Amino acid sequence: MPSDTRFDTKIAVLVRDDLETWQRLNVTAFLVSGVVGAHPQLVGEPYEDADGTAYLPLLGQPVVVLEADAATLTAAHGRALGRQLAMSIYTREMFSTGNDVDNRAAVRAVARDDLDLVGVALHGPRNAVDKSVKGARLHP
Repeated sequence: MPSDTRFDTKIAVLVRDDLETWQRLNVTAFLVSGVVGAHPQLVGEPYEDADGTAYLPLLGQPVVVLEADAATLTAAHGRALGRQLAMSIYTREMFSTGNDVDNRAAVRAVARDDLDLVGVALHGPRNAVDKSVKGARLHP
């Protein structure tokens, strides 16, 4: 039976609209993993089918995936910082690395205002997340 649950918090992923499809999917997966890593309580219970086959748990609340141009993404990043929202980021430089250590080094090498952001994921109060991603549109 469906539930009419309304969540107090929201997860939003915002990706650049000029990325290749594989890049958008890759960035989205990495960004959501950051939110889950920081907020494991967002994960629901494991799944099981009628035959008893076990499956991994999923997030217990929806994720909205949005797209925007570089300027809108940068503005969303700034608004999210100002609202002190939990945020994961993905920069263009991370496409050329092959592991987490190099990813962190690539981000650490660039000042916040100079990051070439291709994606951000936000988690926090619904209203604050909505205000932060203003100007973005639903990903088709």
